[in-house]
Amino acid sequence: MRVLVTGGAGFIGSHIVSTLASGGHEPVVLDALLPSAHGPAASAAPEMAGLPPGVRGIVADVRDREAVAGALAGIDAVCHQAAMVGLGKDFADAPEYVGCNDLGTAVLLAEMAAAGVRNLVLAGSMVVYGEGRYDCPRHGSVRPGPRAAADLDAGRFEPRCPVCGAELVPGLVTEEAAGDPRNVYAATKLAQEHLAAAWTRATGGRAVALRYHNVYGPGMPRDTPYAGVASFFRSALARGEAPRVFEDGGQRRDFVHVRDVAAANAVALAALDEREPGTFDAYNTGSGTPHTIGEMAHALSSAHGGAAPVVTGEYRLGDVRHVTADSRRLREELGWKPETDFGAGMREFATAPLRSVGGQDT
Repeated sequence: MRVLVTGGAGFIGSHIVSTLASGGHEPVVLDALLPSAHGPAASAAPEMAGLPPGVRGIVADVRDREAVAGALAGIDAVCHQAAMVGLGKDFADAPEYVGCNDLGTAVLLAEMAAAGVRNLVLAGSMVVYGEGRYDCPRHGSVRPGPRAAADLDAGRFEPRCPVCGAELVPGLVTEEAAGDPRNVYAATKLAQEHLAAAWTRATGGRAVALRYHNVYGPGMPRDTPYAGVASFFRSALARGEAPRVFEDGGQRRDFVHVRDVAAANAVALAALDEREPGTFDAYNTGSGTPHTIGEMAHALSSAHGGAAPVVTGEYRLGDVRHVTADSRRLREELGWKPETDFGAGMREFATAPLRSVGGQDT
């Protein structure tokens, strides 16, 4: 296939491009080289650095209709990774998140419709769920609301049953769980899915959203408020500092290696032609083995030989306590399975180079 990979110069996108190229496909990269992910000088570079030999790179914003239309010429499928990610600095980032993620997706889908390109894999996210799955001893499966600042200030981090206030047991969230985005980024990721679903119905297209859980691995951007927690900890260790663990470190996540995520994209792209026209499906994309933030910080520190993590009790409004994936559907329907376990992945990541937003890998 000839596949347009938006955001293909980024952390996850670049691994997807390499996976597709090594599998005999022809990826074409469209990337705006946003300063938040690539540094202030990247978009001024005459050529896109770091692409596999023979891969064409187009420096353009996915919101640029003319550039997107040109990039879609001769394309068989689109792998849409371009997005502004993370919680950002504060709510002032909201217009940029909505512009990059939702307007950008709408422009891409409109140009795909015009060009007759009908196959799409979308980079989704587990953030669309808000809090994950919880069970109350008395009331069964429940969905707790957002945590109150007063509780967080007092160190009461665990959500309680919204009916009786009892302690809850976290579990694995499935794709059938209702969307409940708790921050701006999460809201834009859910909107992307709704736009893609509307596009399939209007055009007879086929779309799959892969709801990534906590992706980590070589090439993560360092020292940026838009990166994930694994990058924060790894960046601290590279500076010779202790990772700072928010809350009490007991937050449960599903850490999935970027090479496994790239493989999931390749599998999903290959399966699109077998799907019914006019359909949209979402798949959790996680390792299936939950770990706490504290466990991840200690594993990285130990493998790096750095300072032990410091649990600070700090918190970020909009963060959720527990969200871990049930990825059985992706395994059973598309035959994907992760190959990198937590221990091996963290040992590699502890010394793997990070992408500096200032320009050089470190």
